[in-house]
Amino acid sequence: MIRRIALVLAAFVWASGAVAQGLSGPSSVNAELEPGDGLTDPQFRSDFPRNIAPGWFAWKDRLAEDGFRFNIDYLALGQTTDADLGAGEAASGIARFYGSWQATEQGSLTFKVEHRHSYTDVAPQFLGLDGGALSITGTAFNDTGLLLTNLFWSQRAADESWTLQFGQIDVTDFVDIYGLVSPYSGFQNLSFNTNPTINAPNPGLGLAGGVRLGSNFYAVASVADANADPSDPNFDVFSDGNLFKSLELGYTSGFDRIYFDNIHLTLWHADAADDGSRAEDYGATFSAAWFVGNQWMPFLRAGAAKGTAALYDRSLSAGTGHYGRNTDLAGLGLNWAEARGIDGDQFTLEAFYRFSISPGLQITPSVQFISNPLLNPGQDNVALFGLRTRLVF
Repeated sequence: MIRRIALVLAAFVWASGAVAQGLSGPSSVNAELEPGDGLTDPQFRSDFPRNIAPGWFAWKDRLAEDGFRFNIDYLALGQTTDADLGAGEAASGIARFYGSWQATEQGSLTFKVEHRHSYTDVAPQFLGLDGGALSITGTAFNDTGLLLTNLFWSQRAADESWTLQFGQIDVTDFVDIYGLVSPYSGFQNLSFNTNPTINAPNPGLGLAGGVRLGSNFYAVASVADANADPSDPNFDVFSDGNLFKSLELGYTSGFDRIYFDNIHLTLWHADAADDGSRAEDYGATFSAAWFVGNQWMPFLRAGAAKGTAALYDRSLSAGTGHYGRNTDLAGLGLNWAEARGIDGDQFTLEAFYRFSISPGLQITPSVQFISNPLLNPGQDNVALFGLRTRLVF
């Protein structure tokens, strides 16, 4: 089964006349190695921590000249809520080591190792659920321990006409992305990250390819281990054959702005787990986001799922982001959602402001307001306040 799907995807990637783009959204390693969110001539307030460790950064620069780039960073998130259920507060951290080695002119190896740990009994990822809201309020900030998130090879055409990735991949790096998708630098609630109607697997073995279809259109397809566990990487997918599959067709103003100016439709399917722990699931999403004047990014995103494993059955999100030349970022988003088997609608509002003190230090206060929390019918509204910090060496 794996061989047959791999051959189909490989044929898709190598299709005659097609032109492809690299697979690297805002939360991917390649994007996080580049300061400034891809903005033109960003004006930072400071060069901290480069100014206190010039030798370290000079060594990194020399390695980068030879094709090896890496970062070590630490992120911390604290949240508190007025929910009348649950712990009421949560805090956790993520330590990451990630980078890329340009081994050949068109080939590179990407890696990311991270440790996610909670300072409190409830991690921020689950604080909303703990308080009765059907909502992931602190995406990625959990207590899963040591993870191998990325270890994959990328091969690109000399004319950038296609890209192929295989190895330990994270499909949320490229499936249904837009400019504000990263939980490390943008919105914190899953409603505004990867679409919450997609039952995306954890990072694991997979194969993905992207092609350009003319001057502005593109396609991206992937197959990945639906049962992946990055805390215990394995090759079980070759025996159980449980797969997550995706196909995305999109339009962009230019391939250097593929996740800034982007309209796309994504189809996905996830096999049921052989042990019965996960039902079959499938669905579709639509996303439109456009970077207006290199400052404003309005977005509209929708999704629907037919199974029971995704967080929501239907979801609709809209909002905007505003970028400053100092790479500050303000974001405002509103989400409506329905969940299978639960009566009622849930509304989520998130607002944040990311202070970019330097390429290596960001501080982001945020507020989330959840109306009609679906798991706590006794409370009309839940408010949640957060503070996220990121330090990069």
